[in-house]
Amino acid sequence: MQLDFFDIPSPCVGICQSNIKGYCLGCMRTRDERQDWINLDNDNKQKVIKRCMQRKKRQQDKNKIKAVEEVNLLEITHEAVQPSLLDLPSKVKVANDSDLDFGDFEL
Repeated sequence: MQLDFFDIPSPCVGICQSNIKGYCLGCMRTRDERQDWINLDNDNKQKVIKRCMQRKKRQQDKNKIKAVEEVNLLEITHEAVQPSLLDLPSKVKVANDSDLDFGDFEL
């Protein structure tokens, strides 16, 4: 235990919404941790903050994994959409023939 000269401030950042697991999106505290914050002693407040930091890190790691999986899925999807060289090229429709410049073509 260390000497506490100052009270530990609340980790609240003003984003008071809960995620699916019930953690606050801003500070990652549970509902009980948010409600009991005023009644906690400094040791327990430090423990809550440490748990919040661990939750935040786990969420960031999960988001990184999810982002990598999405990139891999996009690469797989892109490969699946890649047309075959054996397919006939699709015809491009031109809406207005006056927009074409034939000055560079030789006849």
